[in-house]
Amino acid sequence: MTSTKLLFDWSDPTEPEAIELLHQHIADTMFPCVGAKAALAKGTMSVLGARDIESGWDDMRIHERLRCFAADYRNDPSLFRSFAVVFSSPVRLSEEEFERALWQRIQSLSDKDVWLGQDWDQRVSPDPNDPHFSLSFGGEAFFVVGLHPGASRPARRFARPTMVFNLHDQFEALRAQGKYETMREKIMMRDETLAGSRNPMLARHGEISEARQYSGRAVNDTWACPFRYAGK
Repeated sequence: MTSTKLLFDWSDPTEPEAIELLHQHIADTMFPCVGAKAALAKGTMSVLGARDIESGWDDMRIHERLRCFAADYRNDPSLFRSFAVVFSSPVRLSEEEFERALWQRIQSLSDKDVWLGQDWDQRVSPDPNDPHFSLSFGGEAFFVVGLHPGASRPARRFARPTMVFNLHDQFEALRAQGKYETMREKIMMRDETLAGSRNPMLARHGEISEARQYSGRAVNDTWACPFRYAGK
């Protein structure tokens, strides 16, 4: 929930079911991300129901909630907050189709951020080829975790197309506390138990662009990120 008055203050009829599905998915003992489990336990996992990941229908509403989420975090920078957008359709997407739709939504949301005069978070790069790349909404850096039914990695497989926005600043806080590497290793070990192998796409921020990880699809060195920041 947000403490800010919303212009697009309405809910998609699929939202209650989306919240229940995602909460059950994260609470499952096999789900590997301990950060998401912590957010769920603390009640700081915000979920927005939306229509179609291949459509811009809900983009203004999603963007407004993202900006409010960023503002609320700056007012109370406690750890383990996530903002998830769960789309009701389409549920039959290949990994390539999901990746394309995810980046279309990202581009649209970023363009709206520019149009509304929001500053880019200067702690990260807007260049998707830069090892220090992250997204920025409402002046706060985010990275995205994509989930969908057709994901090849079990940890990314979920009943509906979903974009989970995580705050970059939270991971910097964990690094400052000396907790980041321990949490990262725990997630990777749990993912290995689930899938039988470690995710080859995972890398630390600053080693290689995190854009390669967003959709969950395994890509090679020739992969080109379709995102282009429209601001200065």
